[in-house]
Amino acid sequence: MYEDKTLICKECGAEFVFTAGEQEFYASKGFENEPQRCKACRDARKNVQRPEREMFTAICASCGKEAKVPFKPREDRPVYCSECFAKMREERE
Repeated sequence: MYEDKTLICKECGAEFVFTAGEQEFYASKGFENEPQRCKACRDARKNVQRPEREMFTAICASCGKEAKVPFKPREDRPVYCSECFAKMREERE
């Protein structure tokens, strides 16, 4: 039913393929318009709108290693590195 289409990016002018699978996905979501930008320009546009996350340094309450976390650690709550956090999550399941 759908066939690949070559479109021109309105941002950079490059050609990009709007695949049959993408067209089917767009139709299933009820989207009526074809994409206007290539993948690279869409990604660049998304990243401009989203600011870089501020990361904080903390010491893991389990192993004592330094951990980077996307929230400001509080004195009354333990912080875990990703490895220890994953182990704790597995133990709970």
